[in-house]
Amino acid sequence: MSKFETINNNMFPEPIGAYSNGLIIPIADKNIILLTGQIALRPDGSVAYYNDAGAQTEFIFSNIRVLLNEAGADICDIVRVVIYVTDMKDFKLVSPVRNKYLKDTKPVSTLVEVSKLSVDGCKVEIEVTAIK
Repeated sequence: MSKFETINNNMFPEPIGAYSNGLIIPIADKNIILLTGQIALRPDGSVAYYNDAGAQTEFIFSNIRVLLNEAGADICDIVRVVIYVTDMKDFKLVSPVRNKYLKDTKPVSTLVEVSKLSVDGCKVEIEVTAIK
């Protein structure tokens, strides 16, 4: 297996477990970039836009762009996105933001309702895979 590089940025809270915010995996002349599911946490660990799924989605996609930029990629390089919501009724708030960021890319996509996320007040979690 090829050596891979971790992606961490000081604008994100320090991971609380054995994980990285992302990995860069070189394969042939490309890099596969895997990002851990992102929730709406500020650098100090507090929740941004407590219980506001639409604003949290915007916050998360902004953070995803930062992490992808750390890996030399951008939103246009996303090939897969998985979105977890704590209430499927929030689809109407999440979808327009998702579409704004991914309208040109149109990656494969999954949206799933879950009973709870790891931090109270977080209503959305988004993980992406990109290739650059």
